[in-house]
Amino acid sequence: MVTFRNDVAYQFCPGCSHGLILDALNRALVRLERSTQGAWAPVNTVIVTDIGCAGLSDQYFATSGFHGLHGRSLTYAAGIKLARPDLHVINLMGDGGCGIGGAHLINAARRDIDVTTLVFNNLNFGMTGGEHSVTTPSQAKTSTTPWGNVELPLDIAATVAANGATFVWRGTAYAPDLDQQIEAALAHKGFALLDIWELCVAYYASFNKVNPRELKAEIVRLGFQEGVIQTRARPAEPIRLHRDQVSRSGQPPRLINPVDHRFMSNLTHEVSLMVAGSAGSHIRAAGRLVSMAATMSNLWATQRDDYPVTVRGGHSLSEIQIAPEPITYTSCRALDILFVLDERGLGKVEGKLVEMADAGRSKAAWIFVTPALVDRVRDLHSPRTLGALRTFVVDICSLAEVSRASQGLAIVAAGLVSTRLLSSEALIAAAAALSPTYAEVNQAAVQQALAALDTVVRPMR
Repeated sequence: MVTFRNDVAYQFCPGCSHGLILDALNRALVRLERSTQGAWAPVNTVIVTDIGCAGLSDQYFATSGFHGLHGRSLTYAAGIKLARPDLHVINLMGDGGCGIGGAHLINAARRDIDVTTLVFNNLNFGMTGGEHSVTTPSQAKTSTTPWGNVELPLDIAATVAANGATFVWRGTAYAPDLDQQIEAALAHKGFALLDIWELCVAYYASFNKVNPRELKAEIVRLGFQEGVIQTRARPAEPIRLHRDQVSRSGQPPRLINPVDHRFMSNLTHEVSLMVAGSAGSHIRAAGRLVSMAATMSNLWATQRDDYPVTVRGGHSLSEIQIAPEPITYTSCRALDILFVLDERGLGKVEGKLVEMADAGRSKAAWIFVTPALVDRVRDLHSPRTLGALRTFVVDICSLAEVSRASQGLAIVAAGLVSTRLLSSEALIAAAAALSPTYAEVNQAAVQQALAALDTVVRPMR
C-alpha cells in the first residue's frame, strides 16, 4: 500500500492541530495516487515549507522537499513549478508566513500558478512565543496583545479569491471533509488555497480559552465566508501557452534582440575593467559598451553597476569582466583596466589605484584618466608606484563634436582600442546597438574618438 507519510514522528505540541492537517493531506495524496494510476506518486510530488511550526512538515513525507526562508515558500514553490511543470507542488505555510510574504501570496494568486497552498492558520506566531499575526482576530489576546488585539484580521481566503485564485476554501482542521477538500484542491489546475483554521494549544488556545467549536464560531463572528469560497475553470495561462507553442515548434525561444557575433578577438584570458565617474554621466552605458562589444566579439561578459539610490547624484561605477570562457561571478577580483572620469569617481577608486600599482610589478595594468585628474593622480602616488602602471590621459574635451553625455563612451572606446583588447569595428557597432533612440549620437561619438586616437590619448608624464 502506497503511503506518503514516512516513519518520522510528529514533533508538534500535544494537542496541536498540525498533525490533523498532515494526516488529511496524506489521505488525499494516497487517494490521488490510486485514482491516477501512479501519476501522483511520491517521486512526482514536492512539498515546500518555510519557517514556523508548519515549516517542520516536509520531513514527515516521503516526497521531495524544499525548506526555505520565512514567508518565501510560495516563491520557491512557484519557481519549482515553472521549472518542472510535470511535478505536483504543494506549499505548506502558516499565518505568519502569509503576513511576512503577503506580496508573494497575492502574486501567486494573480498569476494562477498551479500550486496548492495549505495555510496552517493558528492565528498567532506559535513557534516564537505566541505573538499576534496578521490573522489574529480583533480582541484576541496574545503575548504581544495581552489586553486584546486592536487590529482587524486579514481575510486570507477573500484576499486570494479577489486576486485570481481559482480554488479557495476555508474551514477548520476539525472539518470531517478536510481530506476531501484537500484532494479537490490538489487535483485543481491553477492556484488553490485552503485557509485551515486550527488551534495553537501552547499559546493561542490557552490565552483565549478557545476550543474547536468556538474556533468555528469565531469565523462566523468575523463575518468570514466558510466552505468553498471560489472555484472556477482556469483561464488561459500565458506561461503554459508559450511553453506549448515552443514545444510544438521544436525550436528554442527566439531572442528579441539577438547579438550578432560577427567580430573576433584574440583574448586568451579573463580581463577585468572598471569605469568610475558620477551618476548621470552615462557610466553604466559606457560599461554596456564594453560588454556589448565583447559579446559581439564572441567573448563572454558580465557587468555589475554601483550607484546611490538617488541615481542621478553621487558616484557611479561599472565593473565589467570579459573572457573567452563563461564567467560565473560578477565582482572584479583584480583590475586590469581602470577608467576614471572625474573627481567623484576617483574618490571611490583611490584604493583600486594602489592595488593596481602593487600588482603592476607582476601584471601590467592600464589606467585612463581625464586631463582634470592628472594632478590629483600624481598626488596620490609616487613616481615609483606610477611607474608600475600604464597611465594615460584621454582628452575627449578637445573633440567639439562629442557631447558631454557621450564623453564616457568616447573615453572608454579610445582606451580599449589603445589596449588592443577590442577592435574599433566592434566598439562602433556596439555603440549603435546600445540604444535605438541614441544610436546615431553614440556611434558618432565613438567614431570621432577613434578617428582622433593619436591626438586624444597620450601617456601621463
